[in-house]
Amino acid sequence: MNPMPTAPGSVEPGTVVLVTGGARGIGATLGRHLAAEGAAVVTADVVEPAWDVDGSGVTHVPADVSDEASWRHLVDTTLDRHGRIDALVNNAAVYQGLGDKRPFTDITVEEWDRVMAVNTRGVWLGMRAVHPTMKQQGHGRVVNIASSTVHMGVPFFAHYTASKGAVIALTRSVAREVGRDGITVNAIAPGLVETEATRALNDDEYLATSAGRRAVPRRMEPGDLAPAVSFLCSRGSGFITGQTLIVDGGVAFS
Repeated sequence: MNPMPTAPGSVEPGTVVLVTGGARGIGATLGRHLAAEGAAVVTADVVEPAWDVDGSGVTHVPADVSDEASWRHLVDTTLDRHGRIDALVNNAAVYQGLGDKRPFTDITVEEWDRVMAVNTRGVWLGMRAVHPTMKQQGHGRVVNIASSTVHMGVPFFAHYTASKGAVIALTRSVAREVGRDGITVNAIAPGLVETEATRALNDDEYLATSAGRRAVPRRMEPGDLAPAVSFLCSRGSGFITGQTLIVDGGVAFS
């Protein structure tokens, strides 16, 4: 990694970071934030970026995180361009496509399997895909985006909540396996982040009520999440692993 001095908690300039689900929403904000700190960012998504990546320091690669071959292509492309992978941010998830919240008895098997394939299998495949490179390097950072719904027991969202609970479990299990390789694995559990997807699924009254329940009583934006992700991708987080950091303004405490 580049030894240039940085602000405390920031990712080091030149750090190669792979961000999934980076075409829009939270992932796009994370990619832009890391690039602004000097990281070499590669975003991956099944759709094209909803923002102009030219001149941003970000490279976009089409990829389906639920597909093993896509991960091989994504890792190979990143290595061809940058020669290493210092950090992986597993952010891609099915969320807006879930539609209205409904009882667990109304969720179809096909819907359940689709959510698990992207939100859980995608995280596992990602960690598995970057592990050989990070092990060979002797260092690596993995940040898995979970959800505070796991800690709160949010009803009528069983498939999404279960998939994110599995992300936390995977984080803990894999952290135990790869620490000896110089790799840390942590999760971040954001609260209700106001993105286009969130506004499509929730009315304004619900969003306002959710904001009012926070110890810091305001709405949460994607930028509230970015500094925490940056820290867990940095050298400064090297002795933190297997942990889940809740970033929600103070609703769920752990």
